[in-house]
Amino acid sequence: MSEVKDVVMVGAGPSALAAAVYTTREDIDTTLYEKATIGGLAAITDLVDNYPGFAEGIGGMQLASQLQAQAERFGAHIDFGDISGIKRDGDEIELIVDGEPVRARAVLIATGSDYKKLGIPGEVEFYGRGVHYCATCDGAFYREKRLVVVGGGNSAVQEAIFLTRFTTHIDLLVRSTLKASEVLQHELQKFVDEGKITVHYGVTPSEIVTEDKKVVRVTATKDGSEVSYDTDGVFVFIGLMPNTQFLAGSGVELDKVGLIKTDLKLATTVPGIFASGDVRSGATMQIASAVGEGATAALSIREYLEDLDRA
Repeated sequence: MSEVKDVVMVGAGPSALAAAVYTTREDIDTTLYEKATIGGLAAITDLVDNYPGFAEGIGGMQLASQLQAQAERFGAHIDFGDISGIKRDGDEIELIVDGEPVRARAVLIATGSDYKKLGIPGEVEFYGRGVHYCATCDGAFYREKRLVVVGGGNSAVQEAIFLTRFTTHIDLLVRSTLKASEVLQHELQKFVDEGKITVHYGVTPSEIVTEDKKVVRVTATKDGSEVSYDTDGVFVFIGLMPNTQFLAGSGVELDKVGLIKTDLKLATTVPGIFASGDVRSGATMQIASAVGEGATAALSIREYLEDLDRA
């Protein structure tokens, strides 16, 4: 069997990179495995405007690169690899990385969550440049602009209401009926009555149309006919898909939507396995809080390893 690593971190987004800064500064051998983009969703965000310390905002790729460089400066090893399984074996954790076993004394899962997509033309191509999944992150870019919001659940209604503080008008596109709570629907009605939000039922978006590299409208079908909605941007809130499929059979407990349950020290139900960032149940889905959770997880991992050494 190959060497046993001190810590393996699954994912290399802001939370894992921040955690790696803390563990490696204390000479804890740390390896991160990322299957897609180092920096996660942050890296493919055009501009991060609400991360503390950057008064003028910072490009998502630039922020990710700086986090990576900092972690590597202290000795973190970042490799590309796809984790397909994980289990506790004695006092160690075994992961299957690209089909091969890797063993570690502790593991941090920071794989994040991915936004559920509409799967229509224009959505992926203009992510972060007219198509968004976080009102708190990107809503301020649309002051005095018109927006389309897609979704009918609690998140869609909450975010649409939040966006009214910036926009001139919102078209809320609902595939069938509103599934938001009665309290939220009652609050939404106030904005409808004020003319700030128009709710369109039975609408299925078919394309996000752009002109001169800018989003200009959303086309959709309603009652078998094509309709369109002029807009300066599109916010999609149809749910999150936690990146936790590889945890099947691991013993790590998930909540009803597939996010990882942890205690206050960010430990999961399996000793030696911790979780932080957007993959964790109760996370705020913000880069700043993901980084903070990474630091917390790192300190908890250090304590866990010290307890192992004393045992």
